[in-house]
Amino acid sequence: NDNDDDDDNDANASDDDAKDERDLVKSVLQPGRNLRAAGYCLYSSATILVLTVGDGTHGFTLDPRIGEFVLTHPSMKIPNRGNVYSCNEANSDGWDEEVRRYLSALKNGTNKTGRRYALRYVGSMVGDIHRTLTYGGIFCYPSDEHVHPRGNLQLLYKVAPVAYVVDQAGGKSTDGRRELLDVKPRRVHERSPCFIGSPEDVEEMMEYVTHDEGM
Repeated sequence: NDNDDDDDNDANASDDDAKDERDLVKSVLQPGRNLRAAGYCLYSSATILVLTVGDGTHGFTLDPRIGEFVLTHPSMKIPNRGNVYSCNEANSDGWDEEVRRYLSALKNGTNKTGRRYALRYVGSMVGDIHRTLTYGGIFCYPSDEHVHPRGNLQLLYKVAPVAYVVDQAGGKSTDGRRELLDVKPRRVHERSPCFIGSPEDVEEMMEYVTHDEGM
């Protein structure tokens, strides 16, 4: 029966498509360390493209007269330490105690710098990360036991690319336990807590976490 043959062919094609889809998903579920390029675009008074292809982080500004992005910030470097932290403190009652203690130390000046940090939070990850990359400090989106127990930002296509951009500019990132670029996602839309910014700020934050784990 020709119809039976068609049904078999359709079923085989469907199985092949499903396998191809699984293979494709598996191929992209890689740690951020394997990225070949990452970047973001910021729309404000100027349109800025920040990009890395693995040889440093570079900033480009759109020149509307020629319709091209012009290299304006070559080899961007994040400051080793900042004086600004960026997070949504409305969720702080659901954060781990060590994260709250770290941010309290930033606010009251009992951190390693002995200075009070200022809070700056736009609510746009790209906006907050760009300010952190430019001026230093730390961007925090911890897990929240009430609303986002596994974090809120998607690891594969938000957190890892941004962490790679900052890493290439001399910064650091962590999920609170591991370097973000070493975390292999298990699902496309898997979420993760993240702490991204100046190396000394991220290192100090990790000291709070590792100290508590050792107690």
